[in-house]
Amino acid sequence: MQVSRRQWLFGSATLPAWADIAAAQQHAHEAAGSPKARLEVLDAAVAGEIEALTSQIIPSGDSPGAREAGVIWFIDRALATFEAEKREAYREGMEEVQHKRREMFPDSTAIAALTSEQQAALIHAIETTPFFELLRTHTVLGFLGSPSYGGNQGQVGWKHIGFESRMAWKPPFGYYDGQSE
Repeated sequence: MQVSRRQWLFGSATLPAWADIAAAQQHAHEAAGSPKARLEVLDAAVAGEIEALTSQIIPSGDSPGAREAGVIWFIDRALATFEAEKREAYREGMEEVQHKRREMFPDSTAIAALTSEQQAALIHAIETTPFFELLRTHTVLGFLGSPSYGGNQGQVGWKHIGFESRMAWKPPFGYYDGQSE
């Protein structure tokens, strides 16, 4: 028996399944709103180390930085989805950064445990590496990209540059109209 869309819509409107669908959508919405609850690719220790590096790339100060924008969540989501092929680059890159950290600061235990000045010196030491370029690119994308990708939480990056998120933009009055008198 073929059922038209109209019949399906009218028939399914009375089904109690709509409540289940609404509940599932609400759950998905809430889960998407708090990505901190679940890292998909990075473990907490590595995420903390990467977050320390990204916080040196876009530091907090008078305005929010990478940490407040949730750049680490963007990087994790990127590595889980559209940048999955970069996972090995992150693994190898972080090994190199940890090696450089131990070389520069032999008594240190982690990047996140270094002082801000030591982290800046470490960043300066690795800034010509391909991994740093990848990390810098992901940091900027996570800070300024659409919040739907995991970063730019609370649209702090957009607010920082004065971007307004709107559904539509209108040219100013008179832009396309002739002068009417």
